[in-house]
Amino acid sequence: MRVAISVGSAYYNGENWNDIVEYVKAADRLGVDTVWSAEAWGMDAVASIGYLAAVTNNIKLGTGIMQISARTPAATAMTAMSLAQISGDRFLLGLGVSGPQVVEGLHGAPFAKPLGRLREYVEIVRMAIDGERLVYDGKHYELPRPGGEGKALKCSIPPRPELPIYLATLGPKSLELTGELADGWVGTSFIPEHANVFLDPIKAGAERAGRTLADIDIQTSCQLVVSDDVDALVAKARPGMAFTLGGMGSAKSNFYNDAYSRSGWADVAEEVQAHWVGGDKAAATAAVPEELVLAAYPIGTEAMVRERIRAIETSGVGCVRVSPQGKTAADQIEHLEMAVDLINSAADVHRPKD
Repeated sequence: MRVAISVGSAYYNGENWNDIVEYVKAADRLGVDTVWSAEAWGMDAVASIGYLAAVTNNIKLGTGIMQISARTPAATAMTAMSLAQISGDRFLLGLGVSGPQVVEGLHGAPFAKPLGRLREYVEIVRMAIDGERLVYDGKHYELPRPGGEGKALKCSIPPRPELPIYLATLGPKSLELTGELADGWVGTSFIPEHANVFLDPIKAGAERAGRTLADIDIQTSCQLVVSDDVDALVAKARPGMAFTLGGMGSAKSNFYNDAYSRSGWADVAEEVQAHWVGGDKAAATAAVPEELVLAAYPIGTEAMVRERIRAIETSGVGCVRVSPQGKTAADQIEHLEMAVDLINSAADVHRPKD
């Protein structure tokens, strides 16, 4: 199973940028597959990838994710082809719809009908990176814009028809769209014992497009931490899970909460969200059970983490994304070295022998 890393977050503003650079350079030396750069309302996902392309040699560079409401499809396509060109075709285009609070609040764009918008967006991006002239008549996008002086154009940058597109999706219909249109899935909220919640819709979409699940690169997040003090690890992880269930979206639209609910944790998700929305974050955190934390995150003793990594691989995941752990670059690199060794050795158990 391959290892990727994630950098950036909703609250990341580049304060420790030099540490991040050293971390990614170490990941490149360690043979890590991909670095994914996140964006929400902090540092954007694109600028960092361009910089990191210049200081690395082999690691792939992905946007995890670019928000479709923040850029036109053509702008995204030009950015993607530019990053592919300057990185020696190491770029992976990760896209997602984000959520209504960010889309409507930060970008002033409508969030309604995100699935249809995402489909049209991906189709236009594909046209552009394939070198086609952009002529499109959709419900959400129309090119050229009618009634004006616009004409059908194609990007002058050399086409990149092999440029992979990954989608960050969570709902059943959007997962089907991933299987139908994308080369890979940037997953999260994944519990391997309930992998079917995500993989069955992706498989259905792939089959509708004449493909199989094996044609989709399945990647998911992996907050890996090893310690014999399991209670302390669970206590540290609870606030993050509470935020995911209660604060990653509005009371009406929280796709992460919905995903955990479909994985068998609906009662917990509802209780945590109610406390969070009601303003009692301490109660929301306390309502997160240890069992959910240990099911969702590969944390605990080395033996426990090995078991979770094997479960993730067996479920059908091809690559896990590890987040930096530690306050300094040295700490984070040490953790990454440990994580790469542990994941590789745990996954070796399931690889067929010659």
